[in-house]
Amino acid sequence: MNPFERLSEKLSLTRAEVVAVSTLLAFLVFGAILRTMHAVELESDAVRQAEAAVFSDREADSLIKAARLDEGRVDEAVRKSIALEKSTGGFESTPRRAKKEPFTGTVSFTSATSTELQQIPGVGPVMAGRLIDFRTAHHGHIESYDALLEVKGVGKKKLEVLKKHLSIDQ
Repeated sequence: MNPFERLSEKLSLTRAEVVAVSTLLAFLVFGAILRTMHAVELESDAVRQAEAAVFSDREADSLIKAARLDEGRVDEAVRKSIALEKSTGGFESTPRRAKKEPFTGTVSFTSATSTELQQIPGVGPVMAGRLIDFRTAHHGHIESYDALLEVKGVGKKKLEVLKKHLSIDQ
């Protein structure tokens, strides 16, 4: 007698019913195994995320520590400055920059240096360099002020300022 037949006699079930119940039990066990495996995967993902959070917490802690050190240095600098103020009766006066007089003259485009170009309002070292590069590329001659619009950073407004202070020798 095989095990299914003995089981069916003890449970008063037919052989088909025992096979069906056995199959359902097998699927139940298989489902429990799969669910456990999925839970283990989720747990490992959670552990990885927690470890990543711990590392970011460590980075934040190190940044906070660095900020506290800087705060200590600032406090020390403030104390020194207060001590200096008390000992000298006030802070040392630093000379103020004199107000820059607005440039009213004109500069020759064909021979102007970077320093001379920088006297023009709105022209700094970078713009002066661009103007000199443009002049070099055009061999020192331009036909009209409108050609300066090709220079990066020169628009209609800046062109009006350049027309007032820049002379082009034709």
